[in-house]
Amino acid sequence: MAALSLLRSSARLGFRCQFTVCKWTRCLTLSVQRCYTSDTPDSVKSVDHLSSGLERYKDLQKFFNRRLKATYRRFSNIPDHSVVYGCHHVYFVKDDGIYRMDKIQKSEPELEQVLDLEQVSGGEVKTGPEKEERKQSFQWTVQRIRLSPQEEHLAATLKTTHTEELRCVVVRLGKRNSFPLHPPHVILTLDKVFSFEWATDEVLFYSTLEGLRCSKVFRLDLTPSEGRITSVYEETQTNVFVEVALSRDRQILTINCNSRTSSEVLLMDITASSLEPFLVQSRQLDLLYHVEHWRRWLIILANTGPGQEYQVVQAPLSEPSMVSWEPLFSPSPGTAVKDMDVVGDHCVLVARTPANELVLIVIPMTQPKGAYTAKLPPWACAIENKRPGLADKRSVFEFLISSPVHPPVPYCLYPEDGLLLSCTENGPSPEKHSNYITTRVEACSQDGTLVPVTLFHAAPVECLRQAPLLVHVYGAYGRDVNMEFCPEKRMLLEQGWALAYCHIRGGGERGLSWQRQARVEGKQRGVEDLQACLHHLFSWGVSSPSLTVFTASSAGAVPVGALCNRHPHKMRAITLQAPFLDVLGTMEDPSLPLTLEDREEWGDPVGNPKLRHAIASYCPLHNITPQHYPSMLLTAYSDDTRVPLAGVLKYTEQLKKAILSHITMKPKSECEPAPNIVLNIQPGANHLGPEDFELMLEEEALKLAFLYTELGLDPPRPSRKRRR
Repeated sequence: MAALSLLRSSARLGFRCQFTVCKWTRCLTLSVQRCYTSDTPDSVKSVDHLSSGLERYKDLQKFFNRRLKATYRRFSNIPDHSVVYGCHHVYFVKDDGIYRMDKIQKSEPELEQVLDLEQVSGGEVKTGPEKEERKQSFQWTVQRIRLSPQEEHLAATLKTTHTEELRCVVVRLGKRNSFPLHPPHVILTLDKVFSFEWATDEVLFYSTLEGLRCSKVFRLDLTPSEGRITSVYEETQTNVFVEVALSRDRQILTINCNSRTSSEVLLMDITASSLEPFLVQSRQLDLLYHVEHWRRWLIILANTGPGQEYQVVQAPLSEPSMVSWEPLFSPSPGTAVKDMDVVGDHCVLVARTPANELVLIVIPMTQPKGAYTAKLPPWACAIENKRPGLADKRSVFEFLISSPVHPPVPYCLYPEDGLLLSCTENGPSPEKHSNYITTRVEACSQDGTLVPVTLFHAAPVECLRQAPLLVHVYGAYGRDVNMEFCPEKRMLLEQGWALAYCHIRGGGERGLSWQRQARVEGKQRGVEDLQACLHHLFSWGVSSPSLTVFTASSAGAVPVGALCNRHPHKMRAITLQAPFLDVLGTMEDPSLPLTLEDREEWGDPVGNPKLRHAIASYCPLHNITPQHYPSMLLTAYSDDTRVPLAGVLKYTEQLKKAILSHITMKPKSECEPAPNIVLNIQPGANHLGPEDFELMLEEEALKLAFLYTELGLDPPRPSRKRRR
């Protein structure tokens, strides 16, 4: 799809890779979790559980670990849609590497290993403790795979938990029907590679990620036996993120240079011989655009529509600048375009309607007025495009839809006929999820703005007053709150929980203006929206404060922490992962890796008293006050460079001091039970959580143990099969 790089590279949240392995289909491997907690100060021995760590949850954590494994096994039959189709082979990932098999199906397909991950770790150790030590030190996971046009080479990026920097390996696959035949073998390793695409079978373009900055593009030529690397582009502005992408028809390679408020795209015609980049349109403040290709025309998604929202324009490849842009399609008011693709002779838009439902808008290139809307199932909350194979010439749009409680279901859209088909074979059928209700409502915020809320529940709304409620929120960088399938959420729904997703301003659910309203000085609106969502749910009869839990990660911790300071009695507990809690301190420190880039989102308080006051008014850390707080589980990562550990430690320390002060100021007869503030510090630098499946299960099991304990809920009983 069109590289919406501005949204994908949101710094505080991290990047999302274009090739991932479905985590619920992985084999379970043994790993060890290491946790660290602060010691209890002598001054709080009377309320020692105020600073106690994880021990009280250990038994229940083991229970939920077993339950989660059983839940994941239930979905192990979901087909792996992350496979990569070449001209002659199908490529897929197993625990120890990348494999392939011939596309011509045999009764017993032969698997051939293309990449051995142990070799990438620095050589194979056959037996003994050294091998076990190496396995624990180098837990490589495959992030992205790209095949060269004629399937002569494969490139793949790998990641470990110790760093966000990726390693790219280039594998020579060999020419089909050439003799002598050589097995696939690694010919080159590149460090710090972020994005990469093949222009030809011998030329790879890639960008590098250094210190959370992606600013350089290089060209790798494999024609010399040793390979030759040359610099192609270097961005000088520190707030601009650079990545390379390939058009769907594989004729145009783009260098996308995006900040949070501007875009600049250079492109190369890879059907030409020179492969020299040329500029589409120089960057302008508040101009965002993304490029696809169709029959020597550029199809551009640009925020030049009414209200600076996205519309589709076109320009000749030979004259790509803005003066040549001609409008092709503008969505109706209130419809937010999320992504774009070009399929055959049609432009396909992924969009959200004013009712917050996902739809596909199909625009015939030769007759734009014939645009039509393809409706998706009402439960669809997330959509993922399936990258077409090298030999795939069909004019069909293949994609997956899911929700937090609905496993991914493959669909095919045939734009020419307007035909939308579910392509399930051995996977889950959409009809099996009819017992789970998806309800979309709107809450009225303080300024009258209607804020969407998506609620998942198994019982009717009128029966949810006694149901525990898990509230999800993000609200930053123009990103939608994550609503992809999660087996843990499905398990909670089956146990009677209600799940609420609040689409507050600052996110992108209702278009670019939705983010603009809650940027910089408007950040307060996101907090007000979250408060309104919670009030609406309670007024509607969904749960109550004593049964309500919030969960958020990264920048999503800002509205949760701010609301917690203002209305701590509105929730019983909170779980935060890699939480961004010291907004003011971070924006005041330009030496931190993301500060300069993030000031476009949060504002620059240095030398600007008005902005400093605005940030200080909602910053979670700077508004802690002696009062009752909900229990809190904070999970942080020792080497996280996006959200440094120091800010989380400072927040936890101040929060505990405020709670202690509140307890000591009140008579014992008036004291409420002290909350549990638990800090779970994990090793590694993965801002988005562990890559290792077993470690991920340990973290999720701890969260569930924490929530059930703090809400006073009995652990769920295993469901029994009815006897006939």
